[in-house]
Amino acid sequence: MPAFVTFGRVLFAVLFIVSGASKLFDLTTTAQTITDKVVLPAAFATYTAQIEGATGMPMAQLLAIAAGSLELVGGLLIALNFGARFFSILLILFVIAATYYFHDFWNQTGPEAKNNMIHALKNLSLIGGLFIIAGIGRSARVAEPVYTEPTSQAY
Repeated sequence: MPAFVTFGRVLFAVLFIVSGASKLFDLTTTAQTITDKVVLPAAFATYTAQIEGATGMPMAQLLAIAAGSLELVGGLLIALNFGARFFSILLILFVIAATYYFHDFWNQTGPEAKNNMIHALKNLSLIGGLFIIAGIGRSARVAEPVYTEPTSQAY
């Protein structure tokens, strides 16, 4: 049974690994998509301006790097079963945010709404899988039997 869990965990993580790598390899497109879809609250304007000034990069590019890195590193560590519980919880939050900003079928009509509903349902399934990984965590260690001295009882 542990082999099936390991195999399933690796196959599950492939989606995040490939998605994260593709985001990082095409930062310009990823940053443009974020610019088109994500609106940060005005209350964060001072902080985002400071971060942009310190890094010399626009916030959309920083978010693209963060998203790609989280998916790539989180997927790899889930596949390797190292910090799987922690990274699955981070990815749950990431997938919820991505679904809200990028697959908002409730604000759309026609084929676009249907397509985004399918993506949102796919993401809901991913969240379910991530909850399973978070619940399992590392495989339970099998307790070794404790050695006890045999007792001789004369009856």
